[in-house]
Amino acid sequence: MKGEPAILSEGLRLFFPAAAIHGALWPVVWVVLYAFDLPFSGAVPTSQWHAHEMIFGTYGMALAGFLTSAVPEWTDTPRLRGKPLLILLVLWLPGRLAGLIGADWMIAPAGLADAAFLAVLAVSIALPMIRRRNRNHASFAFWALAMLGLEITIRLAWLLGDFELSAQLLHGALVIFVVLMALSVTRINMVVINHALDPSGETRPYRPHPGRRNLAGALTALYALSLVALPGSQAPAFLALAAAAAFFDRQAEWFIGTALFRAEVLALAGANFFSGLGLGLLGLVGLGAPFAPATGLHLLSMGALGLAVLAVFTIAGLRHTGRELVLPASSRLAFTLMLCAALVRTLPEMGLGTALLGPHYALASLLWAGAFLAWLSGFLPMMLAPNRPD
Repeated sequence: MKGEPAILSEGLRLFFPAAAIHGALWPVVWVVLYAFDLPFSGAVPTSQWHAHEMIFGTYGMALAGFLTSAVPEWTDTPRLRGKPLLILLVLWLPGRLAGLIGADWMIAPAGLADAAFLAVLAVSIALPMIRRRNRNHASFAFWALAMLGLEITIRLAWLLGDFELSAQLLHGALVIFVVLMALSVTRINMVVINHALDPSGETRPYRPHPGRRNLAGALTALYALSLVALPGSQAPAFLALAAAAAFFDRQAEWFIGTALFRAEVLALAGANFFSGLGLGLLGLVGLGAPFAPATGLHLLSMGALGLAVLAVFTIAGLRHTGRELVLPASSRLAFTLMLCAALVRTLPEMGLGTALLGPHYALASLLWAGAFLAWLSGFLPMMLAPNRPD
């Protein structure tokens, strides 16, 4: 549209930088400045504010950027641009303020804003699919609605003081993002690996195994359901182990020779590996292994989702700004810092590098922030600039 800023021409141009800024700043403020003691914290545990912000704040906005740009491509429909994008951003912001200060009195108004954000997002991606009768990607609309339901239920649990329920729901919400990651990587990986094997695009030598396309995501979805439906049984533990096995089996998709060592390929492979590692650890914890559940959750949230989100930011950011899939140094640095953040946060709690226990929280948060800031340094100028001509 003539006269429209480039950053408002597509969802990912606005939402990816917003998610990166939130992801970079909020954890550092909590850990380094606040020392885990939010200034207006009340009954809601600070750990739950933190988990909610990472899931519905950083990853929620990353999901919005991905879906508002990908769905128009999948359905051959016009993409959201201009005012609708700003409306989504405005709806997303109140919840982020509440999470930054931990204000219990903002639970209800911020929850209404977050629910409206997710509802508008779900409708905006569902309507084009309905109009085009596109069922191939309907699962994304379903999971967006599931996140809406979880957001409402978590806020209600907070208001009622049922923090055990809200903890289970937050756990389930994180796992649903792993499902969404598995679905997204399935679609992105075919493009990325084929480009790695043949940059000319003349051939498509890579075809994923049909049985691996949805198995990991389906088993992870069952695990998420069992967390809420069967919280007192060992069923979630066994389903977590089954989902982990599916992710490890899927690792075979990256046995592609030297092309594996391209940064974008390694990032997607690493996200898949951390998914299996995190789910496996959660399964073992459910069966009595002497680890903290938070360690498994951080393998998922920082290792799996952190790498996957940066990979999507990078791959989609290049393709949607008219650039070749040649990664800038800022992306390689971002992947490296994110990997280090995940390892520093989890390994000391698993008996490796125990000398870092205690300081590992602050160090991991700084590495995490550095990863998002490194991506921003390379990609924000691209998001602000018009597309390059073909």
